[in-house]
Amino acid sequence: MEKIRIKYLSSQIDKLCYIDGKSDWIDLRAAERVELKAGEFQLIPLGVAMQLPKGYEAHILPRSSTFKNFGIIQTNHCGVVDESYCGNGDQWFFPAYALRDTVIKVNDRICQFRIFEHQPAIEFQETDDLGNVDRGGIGSTGKQ
Repeated sequence: MEKIRIKYLSSQIDKLCYIDGKSDWIDLRAAERVELKAGEFQLIPLGVAMQLPKGYEAHILPRSSTFKNFGIIQTNHCGVVDESYCGNGDQWFFPAYALRDTVIKVNDRICQFRIFEHQPAIEFQETDDLGNVDRGGIGSTGKQ
């Protein structure tokens, strides 16, 4: 089992926990009260700094209910934290853009994360023919 060292930078948020059997994503919480008007941006502190295991990175995404509950979207769409961001003051943040006026309270669950191993080293090999049948179009439908 991998271990993640964590430093809580807020005593007002619940401790992180892994809910075995339900999901391998772990909820993160707002560490301060934030009021946003429609069209405003703010980095919302999540109240934690972590030391990820060597060779891993964390992907941070909104929870499925974040937009419904708070009217915010994550401006970078997927936050990536690598293991080098591991100092005592390297707090994690959620970059939020409000589409409506909203209030996010301390301890509200606004995003989630999970860790992934780094991509292995790859080499691109240039070719004139991939040797596969064209699907045509774009996406899974194959239609333009």
